[in-house]
Amino acid sequence: MAQSPTRDVLAGKLPVSLITGFLGSGKTTLLKRLLRDPGMNRAAVIINEFGEVGIDHELVANSSESMTLLSNGCLCCAVRTDLQETMRELFIKRRAGEVIDFDRVFIETTGLADPVPVLHTLQTDGMLGAQYRLDCVVTLVDAVNGLRNLDDAPEAAKQAAVADRIVITKSDIAPPAAVAELETRLQQMNPYAARMIAVNGEVDVAFLRDVGPRSTRSAKDIDRWLSPSGDPRAEGAYLGERVRGGAHDASIRSFCLWFDRPFTWDSFAAAVQVLTSLRGSDLLRVKGLVNVEGERGPVLVQGAQHIFHPPITLEAWASEDRRSRIVFIGRNLSRESVESLFAAVGTLAAPNS
Repeated sequence: MAQSPTRDVLAGKLPVSLITGFLGSGKTTLLKRLLRDPGMNRAAVIINEFGEVGIDHELVANSSESMTLLSNGCLCCAVRTDLQETMRELFIKRRAGEVIDFDRVFIETTGLADPVPVLHTLQTDGMLGAQYRLDCVVTLVDAVNGLRNLDDAPEAAKQAAVADRIVITKSDIAPPAAVAELETRLQQMNPYAARMIAVNGEVDVAFLRDVGPRSTRSAKDIDRWLSPSGDPRAEGAYLGERVRGGAHDASIRSFCLWFDRPFTWDSFAAAVQVLTSLRGSDLLRVKGLVNVEGERGPVLVQGAQHIFHPPITLEAWASEDRRSRIVFIGRNLSRESVESLFAAVGTLAAPNS
């Protein structure tokens, strides 16, 4: 069942941004940029080891075994055991006043990491889900080596595929033609991620925060989260089906399905259950707004592979367009196969695509 719209279940939760990217993509540079931003003086940054970040010595105010307080107010925390325990410890210390009253969290993964298990951590841990919310996945792609990494490393392709925001780094030392080719490739892989080119390591910090749903009362913001260009229908119908590229990412497809008629919650849940049981390992990312009978606003759904967040009912639609719209990013997963599955489960006739 979708949650009641009488209570804003998103308000007050701490936004979490996952920063990922292949080896050498510039995560260290980005983190140092974030830590120097005046608007980030109450941010907590979770990293694998302090040594990997290269925090400038003059920024360090005091340090313990696993936590470093920076002179600008930010908190850095190293993952010593596992991410779940680290995030629980951070929140408990925050509530007890033992660390700063941080207002957002950035998590940096290793260059070879699959970001999906981190998403699962936020989706499946009840205590973390009550205190934190996923704001966005930020993926860095190196303009010098990015095309080769997408060809040769399935980790790099998956990182780009699941992103909400993509930052192209090292553009100042890459040929302009290479940057343009990389942008085209990324657009084909994941047209639902907004992109920015970092120049000399500089990036607009506002581009990386307050991306995802912050409130059940902000449907327009969620529409932008689903499709930064404002037209997911066109992107899914054309670019998402015209995938080209290297040996590994050529199988990654992105598309958006639109449904004219409302779902019953049972019928939608049944379709998702069948889809995840049959193709869960290839379902890299799903996010959408669903028109459910009996709900006055759309139901926000999002998931990765076999795991979905609890659904959340928004208070109202952003416009008169009440059609369900669901973005699918998958591996060897065609639009036609998902359409056929929904139809076979009996949720609807064919979607309006």
